[in-house]
Amino acid sequence: MSLRIIAGTLGGRRLAIPKDRRVRPTADRVREAWMSILADALPGARVVDLFAATGALGLEALSRGAVHADFVELADPSLRALRANIEALGVVEAATVHRGDALRFAARLERGAYDVAFADPPYGMEAAERLVALFHRAPFARILSVEHEAGLALDGGDTRRYGDTALTFLQAP
Repeated sequence: MSLRIIAGTLGGRRLAIPKDRRVRPTADRVREAWMSILADALPGARVVDLFAATGALGLEALSRGAVHADFVELADPSLRALRANIEALGVVEAATVHRGDALRFAARLERGAYDVAFADPPYGMEAAERLVALFHRAPFARILSVEHEAGLALDGGDTRRYGDTALTFLQAP
């Protein structure tokens, strides 16, 4: 499988994918739709990529005008690929990598810490539901966007479906 930045200043650049069968990179067409939906929110934004894996979401946001991206990842193979991608794309100054559990990281955030939060949690582990519950208690971004299984309904957001994948967007009150 090949993974690339779709558009913006880094458009077309290839990304390293970790050698880890648990990693499920977001399909190009879904990422393209995701970024189109958030297009107006990205220029000048501070973003966080939770459950980052390759960092494709945060890197795509940087490519489209975000000023800084924080990446949160726990797995060593993904951290190696993520750091390699940041270095290869030359965005070291605009990126911060946090090694840790994304849910614990989000639980410690202050209200409004980010403009946009991306999350692509593992399917079938209730991580998406737990993240949305955290967001409802303390909205840590103006917009939280979550990829999840199409059959899963997340409370309080606008959901778009793409085959067996869905994206839900929640706004801070």
